[in-house]
Amino acid sequence: MLLTLLKAKLHRAAVTFCDLNYEGSVSIDSDLLDRTGILPHEQVDIYNINNGERFTTYAIPAPRGSRTIGINGAAARKAVVGDRVIICAYGQLPAEQARNYHPVVVVLDETNAVVG
Repeated sequence: MLLTLLKAKLHRAAVTFCDLNYEGSVSIDSDLLDRTGILPHEQVDIYNINNGERFTTYAIPAPRGSRTIGINGAAARKAVVGDRVIICAYGQLPAEQARNYHPVVVVLDETNAVVG
């Protein structure tokens, strides 16, 4: 049996822009993608702490060091600049491996600097 587990999480990321006219996705600073192991085009779920919205999209790289978290396309209606969000990626493991698995969790401050 395969179990779906949290692979990686960006906790309390601050939305830096919203672009309704972009095709879709979430733009994430490439440094943060590397730190979490989230790949470009990987499916992610986003949980908006400010308004309770929850949606699924995919990650695209933003410039390194930019601290960008940009909500694009239709999802841009689900957040505003400054909202704090949780971005999660999931993976599957056999049940016996899942028992000893630990996800990558990166905690961010209001400027998207890593604090934990």
